Order: sequence, then C-alpha cells, then structure tokens
Amino acid sequence: MSYNPQYTITPALLSLVEEIAVLRERIEAATVSLSWIPNLQKDTRVRNGHASTAIEGNPLTLEQVRALEEGRELMASDERSEREVLNYFAGLRFIEKNAKRGGITHEDLFTLHRLLADTVMDQGQAGTYRSIQVRVGNHFPPAAADVSPLMFELLEWWNTESRNLSPVLSSAILHYRFEDIHPFADGNGRMGRALALWDLYRRGFDAHALFSVDEYYWEDRAAYYAALARVSQAGEDLTEWLEYSARGLRQTLEQVWLRLQKFQASHAVEKITLTPRQEELLGLLRDHGSLSPAEIWDHLKVSRQGAMNILSPLLKAGLVEKRGTKKTGRYFLTQA
Repeated sequence: MSYNPQYTITPALLSLVEEIAVLRERIEAATVSLSWIPNLQKDTRVRNGHASTAIEGNPLTLEQVRALEEGRELMASDERSEREVLNYFAGLRFIEKNAKRGGITHEDLFTLHRLLADTVMDQGQAGTYRSIQVRVGNHFPPAAADVSPLMFELLEWWNTESRNLSPVLSSAILHYRFEDIHPFADGNGRMGRALALWDLYRRGFDAHALFSVDEYYWEDRAAYYAALARVSQAGEDLTEWLEYSARGLRQTLEQVWLRLQKFQASHAVEKITLTPRQEELLGLLRDHGSLSPAEIWDHLKVSRQGAMNILSPLLKAGLVEKRGTKKTGRYFLTQA
C-alpha cells in the first residue's frame, strides 16, 4: 500500500494557493539582486529556531535565541533550553545543506532527529523510531510495530507523488501525516515542522530561506493543535488543515514582504553589486555569527589587505559592521 491523503480543493483553498503564488513571485522578484539576503536568512533562522522550540515550551525569548545564534553567552538561562535551540539551529543547517537532495531516506530522518533531539529527550533514543506506545493529548498514535511500515509509505509518497502537488499542499500534508504517525518517542513536533520546511526548500518554494511559518503556529498554539486534531475528527479529511496551513503561509509571506520593504528602505543609501568573494563572506558571517579578521583571512585564503578590499565596500554599504576594539574586534552582519 501507499499513502493516499484525502482532501478537497475548495474555492477557499484554491484562492489561498493563488494568493500565495502572487506573494511568492513578488518576493522572488524583489530578492533577485539583493546584497543583504544573508542578513535576512540569519534573521529567519533565528525566528524559526525561536518559534519551533517555543511551541514545545522553551522559555527563551527571541533576543536570547538571537544571542545564541551569534555565539554570545546567555545569563540566567538553563542549559536544556539553550541546547534545544542550538540543536534546532543544527537541524536547520542540515536541511539547508541538503535542500536540493533527491530521495529522502529513513537514515536522513534519523540524522535530522539526532540533531534536533540530542540530549533533550524525555524518553526514547534520538535517531531511532520509537519502541513504545505514546499519547499526544487525546490522540493515540499507531502502535510502535506499525511505525516503520507507515514511515516507508510516507517516504515513498514524499519522494514520488507529492511532487505532483503544489508545495503549499505537499508540505502541509507531510507535516500532518508525520505528526499523526508520531514515529519518535519525543521531539516529533520540532521534527514535523522541520520536515515541512524541508519540503518547501526541496521544491524551491523558499529559494532564499526567508520564510518562518513556525511563527504563525507559535502565535496561537491552541489553534495550531486544534487544527491538527480536527483532521482525525473529520475522518482523516485534510481539507480544513490544508486551508489552515495555507492561511499561515500566506500570512508568513505577507510578513516577509513587509520586512523586505523595511530592509530596502533602511539600506537604500548605498547600492552595491557583490563580487563572488563578498557573497562568500556574507554567507560565512551568516553561518558563523561573527568572524575575527584572522578567521576571515583563513576562510577566504587571502592576505590581510585582500580581506580589507573585500570588507571595505560591505562596511561602507552598511551590510557588515565591526564590534569591539581594534585588537579584539569581530565582524557581524548588520542587524535588520
């Protein structure tokens, strides 16, 4: 057997998909030549990390999560909360690195789960399908013995038939079905939302990694959980869930568009056409949070003067800033 999701393309759902397509095209057109994309990607990673862990009860604020992403030490926070966020960043980097992968395997899921759940699970083992029965509120997921065959079916669907659907639909279907199976003993919420994001990346829907749909779920967790629960109440009809998810994606894209306009306005004074080395440096700063002058020389394999030739236009355009003293200063992406 193979997974066969049940839903109806209602006029409301069709309208949402069309509105999302228009917003996406507008965003893609605006980001073709933007030199500050890495800054927005970094901001999105922070928002994703904060929202997805906050849904599960992590108490860290958005600014605390931003500090962790930049490698800064937090005061008055517990180690587990920090580890959950750092794990999520590791999972996002894995997804970004494998965004163009073809077929996704069970081992890929195990690797991602190990990254997300390492040392923060209350039960079970990271990177292994569960061997126990679990309960999620009033929902009793399938028996442990059924998890592996059900995940085989879901992976087969994801790697084949899902590509015939709009990614707006396929990512939402994947999200729900994963949560319904609940294949791991712990960490399924973060995992399911991460897989939905991975689907958008694989399909090229979020080519620049600028969307943080998890913020929509986090802003009203009760509505999120209720939308998931209503699928089983409707006899596994996904229609209402797809409409809910599409509304979330539309709202997310509207917020991205507003951030793009705000960022364009704040960086309108200096225009810059990036060289490949400058693009590489902005990507390094996005991924590492900050770099010292020596680290920049080492990563780019250039001399001190060569590094300054690359940096100076970025500093002048306000895309990069230096913090600290002349001896201990480090370079950061300018905050959006």
